[in-house]
This record gives sequence, structure tokens and C-alpha cells, in this order.
Amino acid sequence: MAQAIAEPKVIKAKTKPRWRKWAKYIVLGVLLFALLSHLYVLFFVWRYKSVNPQTTAMMQQRASEARSENRPVIHEQTWVPYDRISPNLVRALLAGEDQKFFDHEGFDWEELQKAVEKDWEEKKFQRGGSTISQQLAKNLFLSTSKNPLRKLHEALITWEMEKILSKRRILEIYLNVIEWGDGIYGAEAAARHYFNTAAASLNQEQAAFLSAMVPGPLNAYNPTIHRTRVERRKNLILRLMRHVVIPKDLD
Repeated sequence: MAQAIAEPKVIKAKTKPRWRKWAKYIVLGVLLFALLSHLYVLFFVWRYKSVNPQTTAMMQQRASEARSENRPVIHEQTWVPYDRISPNLVRALLAGEDQKFFDHEGFDWEELQKAVEKDWEEKKFQRGGSTISQQLAKNLFLSTSKNPLRKLHEALITWEMEKILSKRRILEIYLNVIEWGDGIYGAEAAARHYFNTAAASLNQEQAAFLSAMVPGPLNAYNPTIHRTRVERRKNLILRLMRHVVIPKDLD
């Protein structure tokens, strides 16, 4: 009797679960989107070497908040060159916001360490520690959110700005776009609104007052609501201003 010939076994190739393939595509898509988005930001950083920003992420956010609350969108801003801003205001802002501005490359590591330690203790992401360059990166391109991913993006933009823009240019843009009240942006608009004078004419007291408002002009340091708090910070800034030296090529 002839021996039966066994049929060869068919070995099926193992296929990867479909979800893994889609997960890979999603991750690649997210990375590509992040890269393109950042190239878009980088283009504008280069552009701002010689072109003034027409608007900022902060301005757009405030306008959106006003519309959602059925409030009028207010926008007071007059761009002025660095030479037409009082050195008193420059010293006051450096005293209040970033005393090591001319010594660091975008990050004050000592202040950053204090901020991280405070956040760790409180299990929050709230404390400051941002330099003027970091504040400008956030105001130009990002939101007011303090989540870790936004802070990482802010750090990358800050590093690039410090490499591409001069310290003088960073200060000039910062002084023209930062928020000084509801719809009030920049030194000229702030000087006109609070003191009916030009940014070039601000004296030490006025400059220190404006600097005192910067951390929270709409709430914590709104002079209409917290005048005493603003005055206390103004007096501290006046004392600190005595130790601020602006390099000759910027003065």
C-alpha cells in the first residue's frame, strides 16, 4: 500500500495590528505639523530683524476673549523706535523684569531653578522666572497657557531669537508690543494713556509705575483695582533702577 504524501503546511505571515500602522502615521503627521509650524515661526523671527510685527498672539488672544464676552475690541498702539523711548523706562523694565538681560542668552538659570522648585512644591506650573526674551517669545507667537509643552516651545523660540536678533532689537520689539492694560500695547500707548505724555518723556516715577504693572496689568497689577500693590512694586523698582546699567551702544 502506497504511503500517503503529507501536504505541506502553509505558514501564514504574521501581520501587524492595523492600529500600530495608524498610530505611526499619526505620530509622523504630528511631528511634520510641529516642524512646519515651527518653520513658520522661524521665518517671522528672521523677518522681525527689520520688519515690525503687525500683530501678536497675545493681541489676537485678547481680541478673541473680548468678542467671546461681547465686549468691544480695544487696540491702542503706536510703534516708536528704540531711540524714542525714555531710558528711564528701559531701566525700569530691566529692574523689574530681567536684571541680567545683557548677561544671559535668553535664560536666567538661577531664576528658572527657583521657579521649577516652587512649581514642584505647589504641584503647579504658575511661578514666573521668565526673561524679557522669553516673555517676548510668548507674546509674539504663543498663548498665556503655562503647560509644560508650551513652555518648551517658548524656550526653543527664545533660543532662536537670541541667536537671530540683537539685544537692542529684542528690547525695541518688547517695548512696543507688551500689554499695559485692556487693549493698550506698547510704551507709547501706555505713556499716552496713563500720563498723557510721549514714551520719550517718561520720568523715573512714571517709568517705574509702568514697569510695576507688567506682570499683570489686567488683574494682579491693575492700578485701578490694586493701586497700593502697584505703588509698592513701583517703589521697589525705583530702588533697583539705581543699579541698572545700559550699555553705551544701547543708551
